[in-house]
Amino acid sequence: MAKDEPAGRSPEEQGQRGLGFRRLALRLEALSTQVQRLSRERDVTQLTREDVNLLLQSFRQDQQGLARLVERELKRVSQKLDQLSRHHHHHHKSHTPPPHDDRAHIGPNDCEVPMDSAYPVCAEKVEFLQSRWQSDPCYAFYGVDGSTCSILTYLSQIEDFCPPHLRRNHSELPWHKKPHTYTEKAEIRTSLSQLYEVIGNNSGPAIDFIRSRVDRMSEQWIQAGLRMGHNSNKTVSNQMRVLLYPGALAGTVGQRFEAMVERGGPLGELVQWADLSACLIILGHNITFSTSQHQLHSLIGAAPGRGSCPIQRPLTFDLIYTDYHGLAHLQGAMGLAFQHYQCRFRILDSFGTEPAFNLGSYAHRHGYKTLWGRWGLQPLQYMTMFPHTPDNSFLGFASEEAVRAEVREEELESHRKDRIAIVYGKQDYMWQGKSEYVEVVSEELETHATVFQPPGHTSNLPSFIRNHGLLTQEHFLQLLRRAKVFVGLGFPYEGPAPIEAIALGCIFLQPQFDPPHSSDNNDFYKGKPTTRQISSQHPYAEEFIGKPHVWTVNMTNSTDVREAVKAILSTEVKPFTPREFTCEGMLERVHGYITHQDFCSKSVPVWPPESALRVHLGPLGQSCVSVCRRSSLVCEPALFHHLNSPSAFTRLGLGCSSVGPEINHLFPAYNPWGRHCGLQQEPLLFSCAGSDPSHRRLCPCRAHLPGQVALCPDCI
Repeated sequence: MAKDEPAGRSPEEQGQRGLGFRRLALRLEALSTQVQRLSRERDVTQLTREDVNLLLQSFRQDQQGLARLVERELKRVSQKLDQLSRHHHHHHKSHTPPPHDDRAHIGPNDCEVPMDSAYPVCAEKVEFLQSRWQSDPCYAFYGVDGSTCSILTYLSQIEDFCPPHLRRNHSELPWHKKPHTYTEKAEIRTSLSQLYEVIGNNSGPAIDFIRSRVDRMSEQWIQAGLRMGHNSNKTVSNQMRVLLYPGALAGTVGQRFEAMVERGGPLGELVQWADLSACLIILGHNITFSTSQHQLHSLIGAAPGRGSCPIQRPLTFDLIYTDYHGLAHLQGAMGLAFQHYQCRFRILDSFGTEPAFNLGSYAHRHGYKTLWGRWGLQPLQYMTMFPHTPDNSFLGFASEEAVRAEVREEELESHRKDRIAIVYGKQDYMWQGKSEYVEVVSEELETHATVFQPPGHTSNLPSFIRNHGLLTQEHFLQLLRRAKVFVGLGFPYEGPAPIEAIALGCIFLQPQFDPPHSSDNNDFYKGKPTTRQISSQHPYAEEFIGKPHVWTVNMTNSTDVREAVKAILSTEVKPFTPREFTCEGMLERVHGYITHQDFCSKSVPVWPPESALRVHLGPLGQSCVSVCRRSSLVCEPALFHHLNSPSAFTRLGLGCSSVGPEINHLFPAYNPWGRHCGLQQEPLLFSCAGSDPSHRRLCPCRAHLPGQVALCPDCI
């Protein structure tokens, strides 16, 4: 992600490379000793020999411009040293504290840097900009010309590191102001025409896929919206202004993704973006869709440059749906405003982000290594493909159903299948080492494939396979309607295709994993922000659907595979779609999130309501995910705060010899040996995931609607 890294990090984000006293001291031993002595006596600065060594190492790595920087900064350090000396002399001469002077003179002009305890880093920020204001054109755009006056104006009126001028309140900063609020209510739409207009400004294979999927499912979406509209129990939400920004389709990453789409690459993310777009339009919200990093800057009002400055105006979107790539793009464009507005972000994250990986300092300290986490968002802001990580919100998608709602029951009885199997795997490498497994299937079923074959390349597939090449989605669905079995090869993991195959009346045959796949033993999951143990290619299909629609077998045991295939041939199934993967189910779920999830509020969550809470004390070594699932419930992280008090332990009959808050993603929890009752000190670490053999976890479980794991009976 070298070229896609967010630009313009602030000084405190740069750690040891930050500019200020610590990086600028090069006056060798004599000067360093004087500053340290005066600092100890005045408690003004803290400069150590170790700091100087670190600074020297940093400068050795950056030779260009070193001489000019040293000369300029030595002069500034000398001036500060003289100031310290004068204050020190005056202090000893008077034997009384000097009268408070709230302004210290800096620079060759008439402006002075305010010394205000409410703005402790003002002077440091001024120093930073005096040497670095030309590093990003955005500073000049906001009027900085290198003078102290222009810098103070910028740091007061655009950023908020220095005291406001003319009694201005910081809520009046241009990017803090609230834009005009719209109180129009969201009403169910009966057309997707607005969506076609919105995505019409974008192009490429990925957008073509999204457009064709929306078009193919439009009637399903409209009918689901009408059914939902007739349900008067739904809370009416305000109309939201929503930005959809799939960062994986933008910039250099987007170019690579687009190329993969045409070669049979992953389409699961595109399925989600298509269905989310349609869902928001039907629910009556106003959306903007963009796959351009350049346009993103314009849409959010970013200042010209590399992203070191805040945006120019209040963010005009109530919600921004993006992904991990888009999150980096937003940080690079928004500067300080990124943190101010991050409560409005929703991150499409197929495999999930557990709280232990989400909080950067905690992840680093406890060895939760990941390429993707550490953003410090509320874990429920991450939205997953399947309901496998209850710490996150389950967004999902809508399956392409074989039959429409108006088809009569007797017509379903005539639904018949050909004696064929389709193998799930569009690229050659997915088939490696699977020939014997597929051959056993082919003994009973005519076996088809849809593997991409580059022009001029000979096929590496077994001779008994009938390969159709890469099919359009329409032709692929036609093939699925004929097929009896959809055969998983073990990869790709957790995609939408098996759910759609089951919805079209196929039986899904998939391999089990023993031992389970995880970041500890599998390259695909290595670096992903999750500790999940994957027991099969598609755990949701295995656990939430199961037989007769899903058969999970030992792929290396030919006898097991052969017996499973024969049993499948004697099994008749109807097309089946869990409610949460229907258009109506997704509309219901997304409506619930938009109406009730508020990550900008400082108060504790009120949704789901406390009435949904079912408290369970887990056995040693079990996560709350497992504890709740054992009782056919689901762990609900938004309810953890009800358990985070000594009274919760008392109600469970636990006698605590000690009670105390700690920063630990397993808490609240009980240690039976020391009878210690641990409370959670960091709300971002409330986690359904995670277990330890020495702790019994307090788990907030709840019931859920039939076929709708994300919602409880009291939630809508």
